[in-house]
Amino acid sequence: MSVETRIFILNMPKTKEQKQDSVKELQEALETQQSMVFVNYSGLGVKEISAFRRQLREQGARLLVTKKTLLDRVFKEKGIEINAKGLAGQLATVFSFEDPIAGIKTTDTFQKEHQNVEILGGYFENKEIDIAGITQIAKLPGKQELLGQLVGTLAAPISGFATVLQGNTKGLLVALTAIGEKK
Repeated sequence: MSVETRIFILNMPKTKEQKQDSVKELQEALETQQSMVFVNYSGLGVKEISAFRRQLREQGARLLVTKKTLLDRVFKEKGIEINAKGLAGQLATVFSFEDPIAGIKTTDTFQKEHQNVEILGGYFENKEIDIAGITQIAKLPGKQELLGQLVGTLAAPISGFATVLQGNTKGLLVALTAIGEKK
């Protein structure tokens, strides 16, 4: 099913079977998510939403557009105390599955580029987070950046030791060269 068709179907009144499929999809996403960002996407065109979905997919995240009542029902079943009906505008939820910060960063960057997108809040480490909290999390380095910093920190003593050993070898070589030139 194309993105255009999916968006059209999600905004149409749903049959009972379609609602059950949406609830099942939401339940599966909630089971495996590491973070969520709630977004008001009203005013975005199909091309922009498709581009946003593509960016999220590259980061191991997913954008789901569902009715607020269905989202409330799934939250209630999972014991999450978030009132989706209280969130403004057309609601879409970004679920991060691999790196909890990647979806948040991608959403924050996308929002800065598209004025029609508004971050409404989120859910991170089993807590509801406001807009300011989402913005702060978006400024954190991602998983790959943190791993790179860790490797650099762990490699620094080894690198320093190798430099010291190399300095001693150079000193010996200079001394031997000077002795050889005297003779």
